[in-house]
Amino acid sequence: MKQIKTAIIGAAGYTGGELLRLLVHHPACELVYVHSNSQKGKKVSEVHPDLIGDCELIFTDEVQTEGIEAVFLGLPHGETKDFLEKHPFNSETVIIDLSTDFRNESNGFVYGLPEVNKSKIRKSKRIANPGCFATAIQLALLPAIAKGWAKNQIHISGITGSTGAGKKLAETSHFSYRTGNMSVYNLFDHQHLSEISQTFSKVYTDFDSELLFVPYRGNFSRGIWITAYLPFEGTIEEALSGYREFYVGAAFTHISDQDIDLKQVINSNKCIIHLQVKKGQLVIYSAIDNLLKGASGQAVQNFNLAFGLDEKEGLRLKSIAF
Repeated sequence: MKQIKTAIIGAAGYTGGELLRLLVHHPACELVYVHSNSQKGKKVSEVHPDLIGDCELIFTDEVQTEGIEAVFLGLPHGETKDFLEKHPFNSETVIIDLSTDFRNESNGFVYGLPEVNKSKIRKSKRIANPGCFATAIQLALLPAIAKGWAKNQIHISGITGSTGAGKKLAETSHFSYRTGNMSVYNLFDHQHLSEISQTFSKVYTDFDSELLFVPYRGNFSRGIWITAYLPFEGTIEEALSGYREFYVGAAFTHISDQDIDLKQVINSNKCIIHLQVKKGQLVIYSAIDNLLKGASGQAVQNFNLAFGLDEKEGLRLKSIAF
């Protein structure tokens, strides 16, 4: 298998670490260098000690653009545009950005949600990876939106693990705050809502439903659980048929007839969805690993698509289950 010369910019955090764990074992990837300003000169396995024996690279603060066929950008939100202006990559280099900077599909970037943009991603050199909550919410609701079932407000609640806040310490990410605790943040005004509405408007041009989203901080390290509901006059059989039809050919999104739980998806690139129809409402549950399908796993999925590889390459992972 051809080796794709690859770099990671900003690889010291949680998503960068997950990218490393995936790419060091990816059969089509040759990691040329791993960039970090804060960790320059250190061995990767010093910063990510679980990679002892898997990666001998040393972090560098130098940016090499020549000869790089793929680059993953794990920079803080708001910094990617300036970085690319200072370090222009070849027009043939596939750039996969994990920040919010280009999710509005500006500067030639395609929104990297494979379940709706697979054909565009396959032809693109610039891919904006979706946000974690955005991924879980969109996958929960996309079939209902596409069918025109959403005619009123859509109620959504979601709980995310502490890794969703990033590696940099904050008061609400400390163990002493998170353990045995739960809290709400950005009520009805979460930063991912704009990219969600953007996608919904593309799959259903008359979409104008209000998204009432309540995000919770959870007392666990990784994973996202979404519960969404909307008025629905059909049967559970009709709902299941619509969802299964929409996700035909989706490599990682699955509809379960049984109740689901979060551990089914942790350490995997899966999104698992379960539906119920009750009291005139279609209730949708979705679960993802925020660091994989919500970030680095989906980025590798987009890498595979952009290079014409098997979509599951390097992503045949095992959930922890219990």
